[in-house]
Amino acid sequence: MIKNITQEEINIDHLRELDKKYFLHPTTSIKQHQANGPSVIFTEGKGIYLKDVKGDTYIDGLSSLWNVNIGHGREEIVDVISEQMKKLAYSSTFQNFSHEPVIQLSEKIASLTPGDLNVSFYTSGGSESNETAFKLVRHYWKLKGKEKRTKIIALERGYHGITMGATSATGITPFQNMATANAPDFFHAKPFQLNCELGDKVDANYPRSIRGIIEKEGSETVAAVILEPVQGAGGINIPPDGYLQAVRKLCDEYGILMIADEVICGFGRTGKMFGVDNWNVVPDVMSVAKGITSAYIQLGAVIITERLRDELAEISTDVLFHGFTYSGHPSACAAALKNIEIIETENLVANAKNMEDELLKGFQYLEEKHSIVTKTRAKGLMGAFELFVDRDSGTPFDPSALAAPKVIQECFKRKLIARPVVFEGSNIITIAPPLIANKQEIEKIIVILSDSITAFEKQI
Repeated sequence: MIKNITQEEINIDHLRELDKKYFLHPTTSIKQHQANGPSVIFTEGKGIYLKDVKGDTYIDGLSSLWNVNIGHGREEIVDVISEQMKKLAYSSTFQNFSHEPVIQLSEKIASLTPGDLNVSFYTSGGSESNETAFKLVRHYWKLKGKEKRTKIIALERGYHGITMGATSATGITPFQNMATANAPDFFHAKPFQLNCELGDKVDANYPRSIRGIIEKEGSETVAAVILEPVQGAGGINIPPDGYLQAVRKLCDEYGILMIADEVICGFGRTGKMFGVDNWNVVPDVMSVAKGITSAYIQLGAVIITERLRDELAEISTDVLFHGFTYSGHPSACAAALKNIEIIETENLVANAKNMEDELLKGFQYLEEKHSIVTKTRAKGLMGAFELFVDRDSGTPFDPSALAAPKVIQECFKRKLIARPVVFEGSNIITIAPPLIANKQEIEKIIVILSDSITAFEKQI
């Protein structure tokens, strides 16, 4: 029997062909895209759900790109953006120009950030924020007469973006390899070497620690250390208690600036307003984006201490030759203000912390039911677990088994969007739903994960 093709199916096929012909997708296999077209075309979003052109509904288990913190379809944000655009859609902040939304947002951010991190410089996203952070700290040391302080120490498996400097700071090899050449003066330390950072030179990892690299390169050449409070794209890697405090103390010891990359962790994701708040650490510089507007419009920021700003004001004599066309975009700032208001009035930071317990309970269930599940962890509403052939002996799956990608494929079949992390042979499943997720929705996610793991287990 010949199936009748509907007009809707013709339209969907036409969209797929247009996508293949005209759109180069980010972080996507070009070959796979040209062979198969887009895997899904979304049309709507509401709460933690997305709907595609076929009418199928998916759970957005990764908040799209760790950024839709308040969930999809919030008309309050749309209304604020619309009203601001009617009033003043755009105005430059170059040459000392300003406007109300950017002033109000800057004041609001200062009320939320720890310590004296009270001064904001605006960007269009996370990569630009980290790029700005690197330029600012190097500029600071140059003005201080310490031009040799140019080196940036980051962590292996850390992710800081895809501009040239941000890519060079990123400690995930495939991102660096794509560019074929990286910016100079970036170094990568083995993450979470607490004993080494405290000065244990006997530890075999000492040369690869932040402290070890500082001593080898010379503290007088190091401008800053950058790290994510919780590593996101690298696999939801949570530092041991005391680690961030040790890095802060280490930076103070050598007079090095500390940069916290809060692009993913910021604005409630970890169950605190900022990731560093989990450990009561105040960095010198903080990079933010994503959750600042919950992705309703592009915005990022670099937040520096008043001390740094005051020093720059005292020792600089020229214009700060750095800025983006959309630095402090008024419509984006208005969106950020409403987004933060929603986070506060709906107690979404506390909800993220409460749902951490539900996520961990669900992961424990997965461990009990599936012998290949291990190394479960969560901080707020960002969690992960790993897949091993034999978790007791620590035997990993052979990369050819594609364990994590196949489980994610099974999740997708069951209308759950999650993310695999397979760098360096790992098989990590990551989950980070919007901060509005409730207990029942977390349980639904766990059920789909379990069914997907079961489907994979039948294949091996």
